Amino acid sequence: MAEWSQTHTFLDGEWFEGNKPILGPRSHAFWLGSSVFDGARAFEGVTPDLDLHCERLNRSARAMWLKPLMSVRDMIELTREGLKRFRPDAALYIRPMYWAETSGVGAVALDPESTRFLLTIYETPMPDASKGVSITRSNMVKPLATMAPIQAKAGCLYPNNARALLEARARGFDNCVMLDGLGQVAESATANLFLVKDGWVKTPAANGAFLNGITRQRVIKLLTGAGVAVAETTLGYADLEQADEIFMAGNFGKVTPVARIDDRTLPLGPIYAKARALYWKFAHAG
Repeated sequence: MAEWSQTHTFLDGEWFEGNKPILGPRSHAFWLGSSVFDGARAFEGVTPDLDLHCERLNRSARAMWLKPLMSVRDMIELTREGLKRFRPDAALYIRPMYWAETSGVGAVALDPESTRFLLTIYETPMPDASKGVSITRSNMVKPLATMAPIQAKAGCLYPNNARALLEARARGFDNCVMLDGLGQVAESATANLFLVKDGWVKTPAANGAFLNGITRQRVIKLLTGAGVAVAETTLGYADLEQADEIFMAGNFGKVTPVARIDDRTLPLGPIYAKARALYWKFAHAG
């Protein structure tokens, strides 16, 4: 059995330590995937965009017909309370969640009135960005918004990304590029993608085929505010193959460089370095 890192979870008015079991065999979320979550980070004593992650959790709940039970303010206060249970300099993952406990009409539909909430916080290190990661094209495709709840950060979306990631790692890569149903670049298996070509930063337009990440939006805002040209546009895999730089933006690692795409080595270039430095400056300014 794997050892769990230090974990504290708030559920039903109490804090629990460790990986507390919470679901039964008839729980709707266990059986039929009706869970939503969000992920924020605590690192170096800061929690950037915590409010936006909490806001998105409630939007995700409504998109899945769950009932938002907690205000953003209450979730932030709970998080502050939970952080006191860890070392001040600990690198933490902050994950509030909603899920349905029982079915509603018929077996498949959830009962919104059975919605439950928890907040779990646990230690997990920030990824080492000094060497960058390798990527390749995945055979897995992102569903369109009419096929899956793309607008929500829903647990049911992640098995397909997991399959793509495991396939890429079996082929010797750290991550992969997933295309949408129209054959356009959507995102990596774990984060949003950016490329640099001739001084321009380009990132796939948020067309409903992937979650428009909070860190993605923050990086775009920071770069444009620093005078860097950023275009949200349609990209094909060939655009990545010909890029001068590629980097990813996501909550878990924040800003991460790509050092190799297929058999082509890429530099950890100046635009990536600028994006990362701008993000860290923003994170510590609040």
